[in-house]
Amino acid sequence: MITSSIEQSDDTKLDITLRPQSFGEYFGQAKTKKNLRILIDAAKKRKEPIEHVLLYGPAGLGKTTLAHIIANEMGANIRVTSGPAIEKVGDLGSILTNLGDGDILFIDEIHRLNKLIEEVLYPAMEDFKLDIIIGKGPSAKTLQLDLPRFTLIGATTRLGAISSPLRNRFGVINRLDFYEPDEIESIVHRSSKILSAPIDSAGAKTVSKSSRRTPRVANRLLKRVRDFTQVNDSDTITEELCRAAFANLEIDELGLEPTDRQILRTIIEKFNGGPVGISAIAAATSEEIETIEDVYEPYLLQIGFLTRTPRGRMATEAAYKHLNIKYDKEQDKLF
Repeated sequence: MITSSIEQSDDTKLDITLRPQSFGEYFGQAKTKKNLRILIDAAKKRKEPIEHVLLYGPAGLGKTTLAHIIANEMGANIRVTSGPAIEKVGDLGSILTNLGDGDILFIDEIHRLNKLIEEVLYPAMEDFKLDIIIGKGPSAKTLQLDLPRFTLIGATTRLGAISSPLRNRFGVINRLDFYEPDEIESIVHRSSKILSAPIDSAGAKTVSKSSRRTPRVANRLLKRVRDFTQVNDSDTITEELCRAAFANLEIDELGLEPTDRQILRTIIEKFNGGPVGISAIAAATSEEIETIEDVYEPYLLQIGFLTRTPRGRMATEAAYKHLNIKYDKEQDKLF
């Protein structure tokens, strides 16, 4: 899925190439950047590592990028891992004991940490101690190791999935929101220069409109229109070329793909606009529940095409208009 905010295999190299290295290069998230600048400046004056930081919000909004910027601003080394990658307590112990003073440990998808590993992480975050159990049964002994004063930066798309004890050990918690169109345009212009793919203002605006207000999606779309532009022997990415490329990809002016439209049409046509449970939507569209919740729903909710109620999901009047479906609320009929 081209407009998915979830990181894909071919995104890794692109993200590294286009990733901002400082706050000055990072567009958007003004409040979060301001708070982090204060945090970093204060820590530098005290000559201490910064407090543990938790970043949450939909995928593709720059949580990993912010972690690297924090490390750069602090002049610290960063070790990157993810919740699913830490399978055993020994894995976490190996990572923590190899950190140095002031180093930053970044854990993506921190909500997917094993609960046993979380319990080992608590004293490491609070007291910089690592408790290791040697042996089993009555003869088991606990060995406590001192750890360097490190900073943990966690990233998650599901704040509610993080246990309260873990969440409460973060000194700073920041939410990343979807970007404004002008911020995405600035990102597109910056990325086009790095990729040596000139784009005019109208072209950047067109990419921005279809980017789902997400930098990762904007950069991915920029690559696709760059390819289309080169195949058509043009030196500059224009609005016309962007629209032609998106038409080939079946992406509309709001960044909706066929699956987005299928989900909305399913709710409207099969379930009379809702409310309908997520399980029923998943069964009717042959999509997994997690995929709908993590990939499609956040943006549909953000643009007001979908609402959540205690009884299930409902399509809004805006969704009907976008799909050119008329709805008579009084007659309760589609026509």
